[in-house]
Amino acid sequence: MQLNAPFVKETRFGDWFLKTNMWKVRVLDRALNDLLKLLGNHQRRYANILDVGCGFGYSFEALSKRFHPDLIIGLDADPAIIERAGKAAKHCSSNVQLHAANAANTHLESASFDMVFCHQTFHHIVEQEAAMAEFFRVLKPGGVLLFAESTKRYIYTPQIRYLFRHPMHVQKTAEEYIDIIRHAGFDLPESRISLPFLWWSRPDCGMFEFFGFPVPKKREETLVNAVAFKPLN
Repeated sequence: MQLNAPFVKETRFGDWFLKTNMWKVRVLDRALNDLLKLLGNHQRRYANILDVGCGFGYSFEALSKRFHPDLIIGLDADPAIIERAGKAAKHCSSNVQLHAANAANTHLESASFDMVFCHQTFHHIVEQEAAMAEFFRVLKPGGVLLFAESTKRYIYTPQIRYLFRHPMHVQKTAEEYIDIIRHAGFDLPESRISLPFLWWSRPDCGMFEFFGFPVPKKREETLVNAVAFKPLN
C-alpha cells in the first residue's frame, strides 16, 4: 500500500460484503435511521445531495426515499464507478449523476449542495482533513453533513484487518473525527452526535452480550454518527 495514495481500494471480500443484505440493512439503513433522529425537526427535503464514496450505489434509493432530492451526485474515487454504480443510478427514483473524483478534490462547484452524505467512507480516505474542508466548501450555507463512520478501535480489530483494506496510519477515534468536523467550520453540538455500540462493531461480535454479560459503559467507541451544519454566515 502506498502511503501517499489518495484512497485505499477495498478487498474482493469487502466488495462482496457491500452487496449483501447485512450491509444494506444492518449498516446502511441503521446508520441513516440514526442520522434522521439526530437531524430532528429540520427540513426533510434536500434538493441536491452529494453521496461521497457511493460504491455500488445502494445508498441512492435510501437517500431518495428519505429526502426526495432532485439530484444525487454519486462520487467515488474508483474510476470504475460507472460500472459499479450505474445500475443503481439508473433504477433510482431520483435523478443520479456519477462523478469519479477524490473526496479531497471533487472538482465540484462551491456552495452547490444542500446535503453531503458520507457513510463508512472516511476511513478509506488518506487526506481526511482536506476532504472535510471540501465537504464544507461544496455545501451551501445552512447545508447539512450526514457523517457515519467506524473508528480506529473497530478498524484495528483482527477480523477487519484480515478481511478488509484501509489506510491504517490515518484511522482515528470518535473524538478525533468529531474534532475534524468542527475544525473544518461545521456547527456540531453534542446533541447531534451518536455513538452506537452495535454488535457487529465490537471485537467479540456481540458474543459477550449474547451470553448475558452487560455492555461495558466505559469503552473506546467503535462508531460515530454526526449531523453537522454549515453556518449561514
